[in-house]
Amino acid sequence: MSRVTIEYCTQCRWLLRAGWIAQELLTTFSEELEEVSLRPGKGGVFSVCLDGDVIADRARDGGFPELPRLKQQIRDRVAPERDLGHSDRRQTP
Repeated sequence: MSRVTIEYCTQCRWLLRAGWIAQELLTTFSEELEEVSLRPGKGGVFSVCLDGDVIADRARDGGFPELPRLKQQIRDRVAPERDLGHSDRRQTP
């Protein structure tokens, strides 16, 4: 079972965004994830780690993670055979 950690900036008040992403991940991967934790941070941080590996970072990636892409990245590691339905469909620009 895998673990996800979402570190969010308390100064920027990004707790609601972090909580929403955590809820979405726990709903989608209820059988594959052991834990989704929220870690308060500072300085504009917003990152998502899967088993200690950073898979999304606001500063590095130039913005917040898009939920369908984040779910795909997690799925590819924890349940590669799983179909994510609408999250797997191509996004139109």
